[in-house]
Amino acid sequence: MPEERIVNEEEKLPINPPLKVIDYRTISRGFGWWSAVVLVESWGNRRLCMYLWQKSDVGWKRKQKYTIHSQERWQLISEAVEKLIGELQ
Repeated sequence: MPEERIVNEEEKLPINPPLKVIDYRTISRGFGWWSAVVLVESWGNRRLCMYLWQKSDVGWKRKQKYTIHSQERWQLISEAVEKLIGELQ
């Protein structure tokens, strides 16, 4: 799947300091919604965050954020998802 990047400066990720965006991947964007996985740094610590934003009259507003603090935590999450993913139609 090709990487989706926003090139237009006015459409950069709606993330404010003290969070510093290191890298990101857009998952989906359309119909007023934008979801992405973002590698951020804050106070010397790196975190992987899953964001969901909704477009409003004044710009993108965060609706949800889930932070993964470590590779160990991701292992627990991914194992749980793998056990349940087969149940989707």
